[in-house]
Order: sequence, then C-alpha cells, then structure tokens
Amino acid sequence: MSSPAHNRSLTDVPDFEKRPDVATTRPALASSTRPVLAADVEGWHKSIFILFLIAWVVNWVLLLLRVELPPEGRRVEALLPLFATATTLLALGRRLPLQNVLMAAALIAGISFVITAVGAMSGVPFGPFVYGTALGEPVFGVVPWSIPLLWVVLVINGRGVARLIMRPWRKTNYYGFWVIGLTCALIVLFDLGLEPFAAHVRQYWFWQIGESVPAWHTAPWVNFLGWFITPLGIMAFTMPWLINKQPIKQPIDYHPLVVWLLMNLWLATGNAVEGLWLAVGASVLGNAIAAAYAIRGARW
Repeated sequence: MSSPAHNRSLTDVPDFEKRPDVATTRPALASSTRPVLAADVEGWHKSIFILFLIAWVVNWVLLLLRVELPPEGRRVEALLPLFATATTLLALGRRLPLQNVLMAAALIAGISFVITAVGAMSGVPFGPFVYGTALGEPVFGVVPWSIPLLWVVLVINGRGVARLIMRPWRKTNYYGFWVIGLTCALIVLFDLGLEPFAAHVRQYWFWQIGESVPAWHTAPWVNFLGWFITPLGIMAFTMPWLINKQPIKQPIDYHPLVVWLLMNLWLATGNAVEGLWLAVGASVLGNAIAAAYAIRGARW
C-alpha cells in the first residue's frame, strides 16, 4: 500500500475529496446541498441509537448470565437486529439522500436473501446447512427474516470501518477497490465469531457435513469463501447508491465502528461463556487490529 497521492480515486472517492475547493469557496452552496435526510434524521438517530444500546446491553447481560428465555421471550433478542438496522440506516441518512439509503437497504436485503435462500436449498456457496427456529419466522419458508437485516448491518457498517481504515489513502487510484476488499475481509472476520456462536450458543443453524470435512466449529471452510463472495456481489450492485456525490465536507463518523465492535463483542461474549476460546481469540484479536487502524485512519 503506497503513501497518499493527490490523484483522484477511480471508485468510492469520499465526498469532499473530489472537489475540496467547493466547500471553501462556495459555503452557501455547500449548506444548501446537504443530504435531504441530514437535518431530519439527527434527532431520530440519537433516539434509535440509544434504544439500540439498551437492547444490546439487555441481550449482553442475558447472554453473560446464561439466562434462557422461553420461545415467546426471544422477542428481546429480535430487538437487537431491528435496532441495529434502524440505527445503521439512520446514520447513513445523515450523509446520503433518502433515495440512496432506501435503495441501498433494499438491494442489500434483497440480494442477500436470494443468495442465502439458494445456499439453504442447494448448499452453494456456503455448504450444506439448515436453519433452526431461533432466528425467527422464515420468509417464504426459506430464510429467517433477521438474516437480510444482518447483512444490511454488516455491509454498511463493515464498509464504514473499511473507509476509516483506508482514509489515509483516500486520494489514491485504488482506494475504492481496497475499501471493497477490506469490507469483505471484515465480514469474514465477523463470521469467524458468528459460526461457533450460531452452532453452539444459539443454534441458529446446523451444518450437515461429514466428520472428515475440515471445519471451523462445524462450519466447512468453504463457508468463509461464501462469506467473502456474498458481500462482494452485494457491493457490486449497491456501490453507486452508497457514494455521496455532493461536494460537502462531513465530520468523521465513528458510528459504524461502534456498531461493528458491539456486534462482535456480543458474539465473543457468548463464545467465551461456552468456553470457545479459540473463536474468542480470533475475533478479539482481529477486531482489535481493525479498530486500531480505523482510529488511526480517522485521525489522519
């Protein structure tokens, strides 16, 4: 990775870096071209983010204390992906127009639903598995409703963390490609913690592979290739909607990093409670490195 250059990026160039002179020479235009949602969602975002934190703390305490809720009590856990998705989209709405936010969310949810549905029925690209009942009612009898929401949270916040990491190189030609690659790698890192959590802690799904197949806590290694390819395909269609083309300088956004680390900490806590220390170590170490580089990039 080379040092920052002054040439323009081919893809995913941050908003302000494309035309840094606009915000300084035409402040009236800059203020009038703020994203449509920015002024309206700020108050909503703070409220929903607080609700997300409350839902996370409640679920984290229940997990830490090994409290087993009855089936009707699992709605408490269902609040976590709901509020995580809501705060993610509202945070995105602070810097993107409404149509971009809605289209990006629809594309991520729709494409992930199709890929995971194909995976559940055919075993491609993740490997053979079946969903349990803990994730909620399946849509069309195939994929639980919470799975597309999870992908919305992972893709948008994973990309946000990747953008922070790559900020020192935001003006280089291949910045956008590095952001995409890092996003996919971060999602694979998330799955390293998710697979043991899903199989041994919550029974979200069950792998149907032979004992001779190399696996990570019952998940075949080909599964992680699927978890890299899936966000790669999703971003191929959603990237145009995730790029803000308005030349407005915006503050550094730590929200994706906070949501990302909290979701990973929830998985690591569950794995630690069950004594799955290798999974805990891989997740904590990987995310600690990612967080350190993200904070370094944000301060650049």
